[in-house]
Amino acid sequence: MKNLYIVGAGGFGREVYGWLRDEVALLKDHHFIGFLDDDESALTAFDSEYGVVGSITGFKADENDSFICGIGSVKWKKQLCQPMLASGARFLTLVHPTALIGRGVQLGEGVVICPRVTLTCDIRIGTMTMINCHSSVGHDVSVGDWSTISAHCDLTGGTVLGDEVFLGSGVRILPGKKIGARSTLGAGSVVIRDVPESVSVFGNPARVI
Repeated sequence: MKNLYIVGAGGFGREVYGWLRDEVALLKDHHFIGFLDDDESALTAFDSEYGVVGSITGFKADENDSFICGIGSVKWKKQLCQPMLASGARFLTLVHPTALIGRGVQLGEGVVICPRVTLTCDIRIGTMTMINCHSSVGHDVSVGDWSTISAHCDLTGGTVLGDEVFLGSGVRILPGKKIGARSTLGAGSVVIRDVPESVSVFGNPARVI
């Protein structure tokens, strides 16, 4: 039986814990210990049966430890989890049982697929990327590492996202569009043209802001 921790005790981490309880098969082989967070008081305002059991920074993982990423922020997810990966920490890929996963879908290490997500076919999702509830990813889409796709997004066929991309809730991307690395797409944006690297866009149609 391996020890299991959720990295991050903020809002998304608490959501991940709720979904983890639906993963009966995973919990047969893993004993959930609690949350890692650099803020030891992160859960004091909540009625939680598990607490913060250690800091993320400097945590020494051993071969019996497994982790699930519970950090939605692209910046903080990479800043806090990349050193853990480099030191040999093992991040599990979590796919909620209500998600629809088609043929030819490749999921990287540490990916989190939330309830009611649809991944149709021939899709690549990069390492440590998360896709939140009710989002849809069409055929031949590629999503880079360390990205976050918020709830109710629609990535249509052939869309390409670079590394460290953040999509706010309800983003719509037209077929075949390319989103540059480290860019942010504001909630509700409709993307009708390619987005360059390291910019923020918002609106319908989405424009650089």
